Amino acid sequence: MPKHYDQNCPVAKALELVGDRWTLLMVRDLLDEGSRRFQDFQQSLKGIAPAILSDRLKLMEEHGLVTRRFYSDHPPRAEYTLTDKGKDLGLVIGALATWGSRHVYPEAALVHVDCGHPVRVGYFCSHCNDRVRGTAVTLQRPASLHPLS
Repeated sequence: MPKHYDQNCPVAKALELVGDRWTLLMVRDLLDEGSRRFQDFQQSLKGIAPAILSDRLKLMEEHGLVTRRFYSDHPPRAEYTLTDKGKDLGLVIGALATWGSRHVYPEAALVHVDCGHPVRVGYFCSHCNDRVRGTAVTLQRPASLHPLS
């Protein structure tokens, strides 16, 4: 069951959808493989209960992160592919991989396929295309969320 944070914040709202124990790992596998079957997830995600895997796939489908295509009718068997909305989580996966390799698992790194060197994740302005330092970024919320003093 997804958590509900009851906060008017895009981070909290995103975590309500993808912040459980398995969903981002499933997205990681789909980004890497393109499409996967139920049994593929069971093999790559050691310890996930079949009922939890099924629930996560249904939730991801309901929220438009994956599409399901049946490849067998008897018994019914499906494969799952990321939608464009789901593929947008690639940036999140990349940021987590970069942070994780820097701080908790230095044995791996996110690298540029062409040259083999590590990559960095950064902010760019959608208006002027300039690179923006993290210290120059803030979360802008609607004025109705800011109480007047």
